[in-house]
Amino acid sequence: MRTLIIAVFCLSVFTQTFAQKANDRQEVLKVLARQNENWNKGDIKAFMEDYWKSDSLMFIGKNGVIYGWKATLERYNKTYPDLATMGTLKFDIQKTDFHSPTTCWVLGKWHLTRPEKGDAGGFFTLILKKIGGKWLIVSDHTS
Repeated sequence: MRTLIIAVFCLSVFTQTFAQKANDRQEVLKVLARQNENWNKGDIKAFMEDYWKSDSLMFIGKNGVIYGWKATLERYNKTYPDLATMGTLKFDIQKTDFHSPTTCWVLGKWHLTRPEKGDAGGFFTLILKKIGGKWLIVSDHTS
């Protein structure tokens, strides 16, 4: 009887953990879908709403590391000053990995279709944390 109780408990914990992980993965994918949609609307400020509004936010690009939400927003506005430069964004998510119940690592490809400026693309790794019940990007390494 004791073995049965332990087995049921373990199965219950495993099932609950698996269900929560699947739900969190869907929430993280929603963040990325929302970002994709906001980018394609030409709304960089809305795109940035899924980043952590903190001076500790870290963006790593080809020119080095930028710290802070405001500095990252300024970098996006400077690098993508108009719709032709922004183009149409498409993400291809390669992998999501939950390192804890509140931390997710994402690997993906990005591609900008830009008829007037030439296409661009590369890879990205994101670290998202669940802060205040919301998944936010706390680190973005894009190449």
